Amino acid sequence: MPNPRPRGNSPKSRTRRPYGGLTLGLDLGATKVRAVLVDRTGRVIRSSGRLAHSNDGPANVIKAVVRAARRCLPEGGDALRGAGIAVAAQVDPATGRVRHAPNLRWKNVPLGRILTHELGVQVRVFNDARAATYAEWTLGAGVGCEDLFCLVVGTGVGGSAVVGGRLLEGGTHAAGEVGHLPIVSGGRRCHCPGRGCFEAYVGGWAIAERAREAVRADPRAGRALLLKARGMPGIRAETVFETADAGDPLARRLVTETERYLGDGAVGVVNAFNPSLLILAGGVITGRPELVRGVARAVKQRCQPPAAGVRVVRARFGELAPALGAAALASRPARSAWS
Repeated sequence: MPNPRPRGNSPKSRTRRPYGGLTLGLDLGATKVRAVLVDRTGRVIRSSGRLAHSNDGPANVIKAVVRAARRCLPEGGDALRGAGIAVAAQVDPATGRVRHAPNLRWKNVPLGRILTHELGVQVRVFNDARAATYAEWTLGAGVGCEDLFCLVVGTGVGGSAVVGGRLLEGGTHAAGEVGHLPIVSGGRRCHCPGRGCFEAYVGGWAIAERAREAVRADPRAGRALLLKARGMPGIRAETVFETADAGDPLARRLVTETERYLGDGAVGVVNAFNPSLLILAGGVITGRPELVRGVARAVKQRCQPPAAGVRVVRARFGELAPALGAAALASRPARSAWS
């Protein structure tokens, strides 16, 4: 893969060119942005890599998105077939507006219009879990399956379902928001208006929050986590998993609890959607095969019998899935993107 190159000139004043054979896919999460340039077969031609952003409001975050995109744009900007962005948010794909992004703390941001102006090519906006599901269904772990659910566990938790060979959208384009299904009545406060949500226990931000609380409650037991993180603010989900791998008892307990909560949520999802295939995706899942095995055990043991035979697999594309899905969806006519 060629090394990504930053672009030197702004394309704002350029008129749009006819689409060629390449598509730009972007992925915007609560802590990172990624861009990929793909060909008609879904092969990645160029990638920006995973770039952190400040999560300090739309203006600065969108600047980070544009920087990532320009690292991948072909010279001249005239070979693009289309562009799409997957966002950790509830979106209106018809207008390109981000309606509500709890972990970004955005409401009613016209992201598609802004990026179209900045990049000089029409940019379509999709929910990140739906985009990841589309990538896995059409190119990855779900090829050939007509009934599947893709559960995305990253900083937040989302999902999307394919039922009878159609990717579900919902009445307001928000189908699959399983991260905000309560698994503990009156439990931990979520970033949405609710309490006890699935995401509030297994999302990356929630794992870090639970770990900090445990360290404050027992500083002696939390010494290894503090040392690894170089202080309380540095404790993240990755810190917890890495410290657990090194044998620390407190971190191992936190991981065991996370596995249990993940199993609880997955059982509810499988009972509700009855997929033939459950695909686990997202940053928390990447590189953690024990989480996939734990979910497989949970659904086999605790789901309703008709649903318990679901096959549980890890996503083929890992953290690339949302960007690849956004590119794939953007290359299709809007009226048929969901079929």
